[in-house]
Amino acid sequence: MNPRRALGAALLVVGVGAGAYVTGRVSAQRALVTPDEINTVEVSQSAVQAVVRIDNRIRKDVLQTGDDPIDTGSGFFYKKDLIVTNYHVIKDAESLTVTLFNGRKVPAKIEGVDPGIDIAILRVVGVTAPRTLAFGQSARLIPGQKLMTIGTPLRFQNFVATGVFSVLASAQDVPRNDNLGQEIGRYLMTTATIQQGNSGGPVLDSRGNVVGVADATAGANLFVPGLLGIAIPGDLVSQSLDDLEKIGVPQRGTLGASLRDLDALEPALRQLAGLTSSEGALVLDVAAGGAAARAGVRGSIRNNNDQLVAPLGDVIVAVDGVRVQNAFDVTRLVAAKRPGQTVTLRMWRNKKSVDVKVTLLKRTLQ
Repeated sequence: MNPRRALGAALLVVGVGAGAYVTGRVSAQRALVTPDEINTVEVSQSAVQAVVRIDNRIRKDVLQTGDDPIDTGSGFFYKKDLIVTNYHVIKDAESLTVTLFNGRKVPAKIEGVDPGIDIAILRVVGVTAPRTLAFGQSARLIPGQKLMTIGTPLRFQNFVATGVFSVLASAQDVPRNDNLGQEIGRYLMTTATIQQGNSGGPVLDSRGNVVGVADATAGANLFVPGLLGIAIPGDLVSQSLDDLEKIGVPQRGTLGASLRDLDALEPALRQLAGLTSSEGALVLDVAAGGAAARAGVRGSIRNNNDQLVAPLGDVIVAVDGVRVQNAFDVTRLVAAKRPGQTVTLRMWRNKKSVDVKVTLLKRTLQ
């Protein structure tokens, strides 16, 4: 969340005389009463060593009067010199500083970005990760399952919180105004604390595996602090990291076409096209050589004043049989595919319904 806008299987020893538990390097003068407490301590004391604070000094040309020049977020080592965080944490950076769990500060540089799911990779030099975190399987989460977050909420570093996995929420129900995360289909919702500064930090299961990356928080309104934690599913993040390292760009599906919400058009234009509903996405432009162009998808015509004129281009009303309300629906449904896979677009063309199969292409560096 933009302010501008924790596993080793340690031996558990019961201290008979003192009645204390010793787990790994942690000892408690008073007994940890439940197995869940023991698990929380084990996981957090191990995983916290991989979690970092990220301070982003914002470029002066994008700062507005009264803005804090430093944005603070979180991240974690997933390889010895690579850190994953949110893209919005490092956006518009003039310089980046990473603070390890023990207070050591090192500079970092951006290694790769994936704004489509609000993820970025940072590389650090001159330091090796004290510990790295591995990804679990977010698709196997069960409602009520314990989750933990570690990060820097409100600039309190190494902050540990617990909660549960609640539900996977459609991205349609998680509105954002930063134009990021447009290719996230569903978000992981949790009661574990995610506040300003948590963004980019890990969401962990009881094994200490990363099942999500903290992204935002939600409350009833602007006057109520965020109560619901919103995270990017770990399966999606892991796939993106692999793509970024091997290819340099994410490999989710894309049509190679710009779209506009149908309900943003003048009613008269929709009537001329024979459309009786405002649900769907109008194809504006089709990139030469892209997947849509190869499949014969038709773009729209504009006059000299850049105004749309009849006949309109193709209007996408369904993707693989799933009706769409707007351009966002089309983007996220197509993004769920991989290059080489085929999607079927049901479109309104010349006042008739037609189905067009589009084979998705590999994304390349621009």
